[in-house]
Amino acid sequence: MSMNVQPQPDRPDPSVIAAQNDAFRKLACLGVPPAQPIQGRMHVTRSLMEASDGFMAEAVKATGEFATFEPENDPEGWHDFGAVDIEPPRLYRRPFSSSQATLSSMFMFA
Repeated sequence: MSMNVQPQPDRPDPSVIAAQNDAFRKLACLGVPPAQPIQGRMHVTRSLMEASDGFMAEAVKATGEFATFEPENDPEGWHDFGAVDIEPPRLYRRPFSSSQATLSSMFMFA
């Protein structure tokens, strides 16, 4: 028996959210202009800013290039969380989208 899954009216379309998150991540981290204007801010934690020389630039670049979204790490399909390994620490990124703006935070655990 197969089921037809209907979109829930109170939830945003995951493909729209994923496209916004991808566009913002590429703009903020790689300087790639989006097809349509997008507003947002990127927040970087103090621990990342105070890391060794060049580490933050590497982290930002790796975050912008991250594109491995699979059901195991992106169950909602929103491209709203990612982890990249650079040197020893693992960095986590979480964008927060709304109709007004996208906010993206980068943080690491030491």
